[in-house]
Amino acid sequence: MTRPPSAPEPRIATVTRTTKETDITVSINLDSAAYAVPATGHGFFDHMLDALARHSRLGISVAATGDLHIEPHHLIEDTGITLGQALSQALGSRQGIERYGSAFVPMDETLAQVVIDLSGRAHLAFEPETLDIYGDAGGMTHYHLRELLRGFCNHAGATVHVRLLAGREAHHVIEAVIKALARALRDAVAVTSDTLPSTKGLL
Repeated sequence: MTRPPSAPEPRIATVTRTTKETDITVSINLDSAAYAVPATGHGFFDHMLDALARHSRLGISVAATGDLHIEPHHLIEDTGITLGQALSQALGSRQGIERYGSAFVPMDETLAQVVIDLSGRAHLAFEPETLDIYGDAGGMTHYHLRELLRGFCNHAGATVHVRLLAGREAHHVIEAVIKALARALRDAVAVTSDTLPSTKGLL
């Protein structure tokens, strides 16, 4: 008698990170586009998290509080850490995923490229920190973006390269990078086979 195929494991996770500086909960569903409107207390950061969920078409929900009376650094960095942890848990063994993703995103005068490898190895190459970028967006700068991505990479086990091909104004740079990350992530987490995408047999 032939056994029916087993149902795929749900690719979902919820992670809470609480410190003296922040209290963050991130939920991820890699097979659903439904998400809650992000709420962190920082308007522009909420806007970026909304863009990440919307353009990745993944169920990414974030609820967080942090010591914004100091500055947004702790909130943004710790959200990156928690987001990475949740993604890694949701991916499980990473069996069958596409693994790689890349995207170019324009925003007016700005053009950003993000390339991602869900290799299990953490590395961030962040070109914007070497460039002359001015201003901030509600107190969020491209350096805060770097810390968000650093925390994400370290805890998701992801290699991410960020290139800025055009642009100098922080708001457009940050937004274009986030949207490019979203689109690259959407491709990388897609299940496209039933094998592990590695010659090592392990990610």
